[in-house]
Amino acid sequence: MARTTNPRPNDRRPVGRAHPIYDKLIVQHLEILKNLQYQSGLFAAAKKDVATGYDKAWLRDNFYECLAFEVLGDFETVRKTYRAILDIFKKHEPKIDYAISRKPEHTYQYIHPRYHPETFNEYWEEWGNKQNDAIGCILFKIGQLENQKKGLIIADENDRRVTQKLVWYLSTLEYWHDVDFGMWEENEEIHASSVGACLAGLETIRQVEKISVPQELIERGRQTLHAMLPRESKRKFVDLALLSLIWPFAVANETETAAILQNVEYHLLKKRGVIRYKGDRYYNKNPDGWSEEAEWTFGLSWLAIIYAELGQTDKAQYFLDRAKQTVTRDGVIPELYLSNSTKYNSNAPLGWSESLFIVALHQVNEDHLNDNFLRNERR
Repeated sequence: MARTTNPRPNDRRPVGRAHPIYDKLIVQHLEILKNLQYQSGLFAAAKKDVATGYDKAWLRDNFYECLAFEVLGDFETVRKTYRAILDIFKKHEPKIDYAISRKPEHTYQYIHPRYHPETFNEYWEEWGNKQNDAIGCILFKIGQLENQKKGLIIADENDRRVTQKLVWYLSTLEYWHDVDFGMWEENEEIHASSVGACLAGLETIRQVEKISVPQELIERGRQTLHAMLPRESKRKFVDLALLSLIWPFAVANETETAAILQNVEYHLLKKRGVIRYKGDRYYNKNPDGWSEEAEWTFGLSWLAIIYAELGQTDKAQYFLDRAKQTVTRDGVIPELYLSNSTKYNSNAPLGWSESLFIVALHQVNEDHLNDNFLRNERR
């Protein structure tokens, strides 16, 4: 979705001063995020020594963790991560070839969403390992980066070959009606957020030289997505994952965007975060698993980013202010807070939360500078 704020005329620096507190926070949280990166270039989902299993590297988490570096112009860090991701796909290329030749019948035959951050080996235990959106988001970002800086990620024909195979992989899956476990790695069904991620990935990667994407793959995904929205799935009316269709993927139209935001804010927004969906049992305080869903911190930053993108600076500032309140006394942002509580789980810091917080700080600060520039231009 294009930003509705005006571009800076002639690339002149806007009149005004950056918010010093925001700059300080960006530096602090960027350092936290950097500490989650392994020598290989991959990021752990949380602390490297955490006992929850979040020391592993998820494709999806690496996508979101890199967004902070990208918005700050650190393309070398971004490049290192995506080069590692391409190396993962090359290592497991025979598995991808098999999945292209015939649609997988079992979960283990799908491309796995998480890997050892140094050896690039798969983790074989069951973890909701059918996650089509993870492939979609990687294609999306490789496509974007290559369109901005040709050769930044795809360095040779080996890279191009394995990237093309990801397209054929989604084709064989018939992603537009393939059930998967989605962003939250549970509830196997057709997820709008997964379909949308794949659609965005295919639309973007098709712009890269020598990558072929049949138009039918685009049209099938688009038709399914708009038929489903604003729902996430048959079982879930509203879900935090739907925000991805507004930003970063920009595949929801104006009417769908308005409905998603209204539904998320009305049904899922809480004091210290956004619950993923009604009845979420992950870290649910209630013994029966209902009514006290955990509050995910990155939901607040996500809303701030989206409203900044939409040019609604007051609402962007409002959600950023709320996101700042999720920082712990130790200065980190956890995955979630227990319902209506100051207690948070062990995944602190969560890389995804740290990254979106940095992006939100940067975007709201940019809007502040642009507003100052426009005010001075009108004088």
